[in-house]
Amino acid sequence: MRVMSTTERPDLADSPGVRSSAPGALLRRLRGVPARRLRDPIIGLGFLLLALWLTLGLWSDPDTRTLALNPADQVLVEWFLSYGGRFWVGDFSLLSDRLNAPDGINMLTNAATVGLGVIFAPVTWLFGAATTFAVIMVVNLAGTAMGWYLLFSRTLGATPLAAIVGGFFCGFAPGMVSQANSHLHMTAQWLVPAMIWCVIALWRAAGESQLRAKRVIIVSVGFGLLVTVQVFIGEETLYLTAFTLVLVSLFFLAIQRPPARRIGRFALGLAIAVGVAVPLLAYPLWMQFRGPQSVPNGVFSPDYFVADLASFVAYSPLSLFGSAETARLSTGPAEYNTFLGWPLLILIMVLVVWLYQRPIVIPMFLTGLIMCWLSLGPMIVMDRRPTGLAGPYQLLKGIPVIDGALPLRFALVAIPLIAILLVFAIDEAWRSGNPWVRWSVPASIGLALLPILPVPLPTADRAPVPRFYAEGHWRQCADEGDVIVPVPLPTPPEPQPMRFAADQNAAFGMPEGFFIGPYGRGGRATIGTWKRPTSALLAEVAKTGELAEVTDQNRAQARLDLAKWGATCVVLTEHKHRAALQTTVEQLLGPGRVVSDAVIWPLR
Repeated sequence: MRVMSTTERPDLADSPGVRSSAPGALLRRLRGVPARRLRDPIIGLGFLLLALWLTLGLWSDPDTRTLALNPADQVLVEWFLSYGGRFWVGDFSLLSDRLNAPDGINMLTNAATVGLGVIFAPVTWLFGAATTFAVIMVVNLAGTAMGWYLLFSRTLGATPLAAIVGGFFCGFAPGMVSQANSHLHMTAQWLVPAMIWCVIALWRAAGESQLRAKRVIIVSVGFGLLVTVQVFIGEETLYLTAFTLVLVSLFFLAIQRPPARRIGRFALGLAIAVGVAVPLLAYPLWMQFRGPQSVPNGVFSPDYFVADLASFVAYSPLSLFGSAETARLSTGPAEYNTFLGWPLLILIMVLVVWLYQRPIVIPMFLTGLIMCWLSLGPMIVMDRRPTGLAGPYQLLKGIPVIDGALPLRFALVAIPLIAILLVFAIDEAWRSGNPWVRWSVPASIGLALLPILPVPLPTADRAPVPRFYAEGHWRQCADEGDVIVPVPLPTPPEPQPMRFAADQNAAFGMPEGFFIGPYGRGGRATIGTWKRPTSALLAEVAKTGELAEVTDQNRAQARLDLAKWGATCVVLTEHKHRAALQTTVEQLLGPGRVVSDAVIWPLR
């Protein structure tokens, strides 16, 4: 008589009393799962681990670690994230008085990523804004890569290798890794693949013999909602996506000449999406462009933030083959948008010639050329030297809204366009049946991508938040929503006091700070605001460490400035010139009292 093994008898194999039954049951379940259902989570985990590795320097202690290449912007974004979480407690407005008190700041004018603050509020409440910042960095890179991977594999039907390469490039190209230096609104692109899916779905539906109205309406409404959400997550990314889709569509229509009936159906779907988004965005957009604290122009000069023509063939300092020397070809470490390297550029030209018969390849190529050309700005620069040649961006200069975008960022559009080309190439090679083509094309792509593989972002230490704020002692001199005046006050170059408020979920306000506001001539945009006499006095002492000569006029001015700010408390925490600052404030306001690691001057 034959005896059955435990693996042949499910009743025994699944019993808790049989050794190794759980692994055996798990293996059997996994064998029954379709390969795609296992493959996608594993690939997503790979993207997540890569993003974690790139941001590893922050994770030992997000509160006391910072991005070494752009620490000021990190402080600003952490404040935005902390304020965004206030949406859930009903204490939120697109005009916030928690910074630049009492005038406040316009959140949308400041590209404040309020949507990210709202979405990730639980992380902020549990672990703090600094941890939320690190989490979003990882989610943006890995989520963008995974979103494009799913679009390539499921919507375009690409082979797994092609979809992985395309998703990787979309999430971890040099421009994306560079923008991860505190520009969360630029790397939050995980909704873009979903929007592209809507466009593809509408186009395919428009080509069917029998229009399925219900499906078109559902997709169009979803498209409109995605656009609405993206405005609050990263409006500049949405702007670049829309610009790109328009150009690709125009070139496609001009070259392919599809039937007018299909174009009409497609346009109807887009109209429904617009009809959904416009009512939802009417007030926010009015607030951004016409509301209080809005600005009539972009704060950054389009003549300065331009791509150097030589940077296209160079390697980013944040890439495997990069060096610090090439940093001079960009305006800053968060704008290495065009560092593609000469091997990839040559490969792109070869692939375009090979794949030109695919309907979308030439439209994408022409769009990429135009967007990269626009990134060169009004006047073309080569190796940091002006060439004297005007760029096409000269035609856009001065146009409202459009002129507010940085020319250099137009080149970011090339990332997904190149990724799609790589996907097509690997897919074409894999399906060709020719062994030499099947392996030589992916190998060539791998060699072209090798030099621009990302390396971890540089990080550095930063001082912990003073205990006076971190432990809630600030409530001894201010209530929720009151204004605290830190000494010295935050400025765009030195916004560190904004961390104190971010640590407390923006529970209190403060004057001045790092933001975009209408404080230039004629209400034009500036970074920060003008200093009142008292803040200027304290800033000078903080800079030099030398005692100021305080007069009765200074004391009277201090009372006026504090009243203007609506301040309830002045607070001095650790500073390299703390003694000089304390003496100066005492001469202005009289003796303070020590609370925890701070000296405070209550004003109520």
